[in-house]
Amino acid sequence: MPMSAIRQPVTPPHEHILTVQEALEPLFLKLETEVDVQLMDAAIAAGWSPDEAINAIDELRKH
Repeated sequence: MPMSAIRQPVTPPHEHILTVQEALEPLFLKLETEVDVQLMDAAIAAGWSPDEAINAIDELRKH
């Protein structure tokens, strides 16, 4: 069968357009995780226990 005879379905626009939230959420979650790791590393390097670091990070998020 010649290639010109094979029809590929065309996806309607409403089925492949992302919302802003869908596009940005994975990036935000990745960034948030990277920030958490860096904050924990810095706190532990400064002599804080992991529990103290977690509590401090949680306290910062409340503000």
